Amino acid sequence: MTTVNVTTHPFKNCHEVSAVCPVKATTLGYYPNVGINAFFAAGFGLAMAVLLIALFFGLFKRRTWGYSCFIAAGAALELAGYASRVPLHANPWDQQAFETQICAIILAPTLVCIGIYLTLQHVCLALCPALSRVRPTLYPWLFVPADISCLLVQAAGGALAASAGYTNTKLLNAGNRLIIAGIVLQVVVLAIFGLASLDYYVRVRRYIAGNDRRGRQPTPQAVALWNDRRFRTFAIAVAVAYMCILIRCIYRIAEMAGGWGNKIMQDQPSFIVLEGFMILIAVGILAGFQPGHFFPQMANSRKQRLAIEAEAIAANNDNDHSGSHSDNTVTAGVSGATPHTDTENEKSSAVPGEVVR
Repeated sequence: MTTVNVTTHPFKNCHEVSAVCPVKATTLGYYPNVGINAFFAAGFGLAMAVLLIALFFGLFKRRTWGYSCFIAAGAALELAGYASRVPLHANPWDQQAFETQICAIILAPTLVCIGIYLTLQHVCLALCPALSRVRPTLYPWLFVPADISCLLVQAAGGALAASAGYTNTKLLNAGNRLIIAGIVLQVVVLAIFGLASLDYYVRVRRYIAGNDRRGRQPTPQAVALWNDRRFRTFAIAVAVAYMCILIRCIYRIAEMAGGWGNKIMQDQPSFIVLEGFMILIAVGILAGFQPGHFFPQMANSRKQRLAIEAEAIAANNDNDHSGSHSDNTVTAGVSGATPHTDTENEKSSAVPGEVVR
C-alpha cells in the first residue's frame, strides 16, 4: 500500500477562509455540517451518560465495570471529536479544532473494541469452557494488548505527522504510513476476533444440539442460557456493533491510503455514513443492550472466572484419563454459578492490576 507524497504546503500561513486561503485547500476540503456533527456529539454524549448512570447508580443488579468504562471512554472521545468539528464549520482553517477531531475520532473506536473483546471469554465460560480452543480467560490478554498496540501505532503516526509541520515531507509521509499501519492492524485483530467467535459459535451450536464431536452433552444451564431471549439479544447486539466497527475501519484504510486531503477524505457524505453513523450505531447498541441486564454472567469477578475455568480443565482432564466422552461435569457450575449480589465484594476479589471484568 502506498501513500501520496506530501509536498511543501503552500497554505501554511492560512488561518481563515479568504480569496487566497480557499476552503478547498484545507485538509477536509469542505465546511463540516453543523447539524449532523452536533447530532453525533449529542448521541455519543447520551450513550456515555447511559453507560455511566447505569454503572454508578446500580440500575442493574450486576455491574460490568470493564465493559462499561471502556465503551464510555470511547464515547467520550467521539463526543470531543464531533464537538470539535462544529467550529470547523465557521473556520475550516482552525488547526486546533482539526487536530482535536482527527485524533479523537481516529482513536475512539479502539476503546469501544476493547469492550467488545471482553465478551468472548464470558460467553465461553457461561456455555462450555471446554469448547474454546484456548483458555477463555486468556482472550482479554490476547486481544486487549493487541488493540492497545493499534492505538499506540496510530498515535505515534499522528505525533510524527504533527511534528513534521509543512516542510518535513519525509517525516509527514512516515506518520501517514504509521496511521495506516495502525488501522490495518486493527482490522487484522478484529478479523481474528471475529473468526474466533464464529468458530466458538459453530462448536457450541453443535454442542447444544447434542452433536458434539467428542460426545459431550449440554448441561441444563447451558441449554437454558442458549435459549434465553435476553442473552441472544445481547449476542446479536454485539455482533452488529462488531460489524459496524469493522466497516468503519475498512473505510478508514481507504481514506488514509491517499494521504492527507485526498478525494475520499474530502467527501463529507461518505465520512458521515461510514465513520459517524457506523460508530454511533455500535456505541448506541452497546450502551442500550448492557450485559448487566441481558447477560449478567459477564459481571462475574476474576476469582469466579478462574474457578469456573479451573473446574472445567480438571473435569476435562479426568474425562480424558478415564476415556469417558461425557462432559456434563465440565460446565455443571458454569451458568448456574451463584453470582455475588454485593458488587463491591466482587470488585475487592479482583487481583490488583486486573485488566478486565
